[in-house]
Amino acid sequence: MVEREVLQPGDISRALMRIAHQIIEANQGTEDVVLLGIPTRGVPLAERLGANLRAIAALEGEEFDPVSAVGTLDITMYRDDLRRRPLTESHPTSIPLAGIDNRTVVLVDDVLYSGRTIRAALDAISDIGRPSRVQLAVLVDRGHRELPIRADFVGKNLPSARSERISVELVEIDGGQDRVVIQDAEE
Repeated sequence: MVEREVLQPGDISRALMRIAHQIIEANQGTEDVVLLGIPTRGVPLAERLGANLRAIAALEGEEFDPVSAVGTLDITMYRDDLRRRPLTESHPTSIPLAGIDNRTVVLVDDVLYSGRTIRAALDAISDIGRPSRVQLAVLVDRGHRELPIRADFVGKNLPSARSERISVELVEIDGGQDRVVIQDAEE
C-alpha cells in the first residue's frame, strides 16, 4: 500500500475548531445542542468538539457543559450490512441526561462515505427520542454517496477513488498522533 498523509494534528485541530464555530452559528448558540459521537472515532471527535464549544461559549459569556451535552450512539444493530460482514463489537449508547427530545442533535463521525452509517444512526435516534432537528458533522467527506445524505459541517472534503482507503488516526483510539491518510492500492 502506498500511503500519503493529508491532515496532520494541527489541521485536525483547526478543522474541529472551525466546525465548532459553524455549529454555534447555525444554531444561534449552544443552548439546545447535543453532540452524539458514532463509535469508534466519532466519539473522541464529539468530545473534542464539546470542549471547543465550551471554550467558545465561555468567551461569549454562555455555558456549554460537555458532560451533559455529549454522548455516544451505537449503530451496530441498525446497519444494513450485518448479513455481509461479521458482527462487530457493539459499543454502549450514552445519551445525555436531558435526552434528545426537542433538542438539536449533531451526529459526529470521522469519515462520510456511502451514507449508510448515517442512515443507521438516524434509525437509532428514532428509537431513542424525537429531536427538533438532526445535523451531521464529519472530519472528512470523501464522496461516493449511495444515499441522499450530506454533512452540515465538514472538516475537509477529500475526493477519492473507490479503490482508495481514507484512515483517520486519533490519539485516543490509535495512540501515536492525530492524522488522516489516504492509502492507495499499489499498481
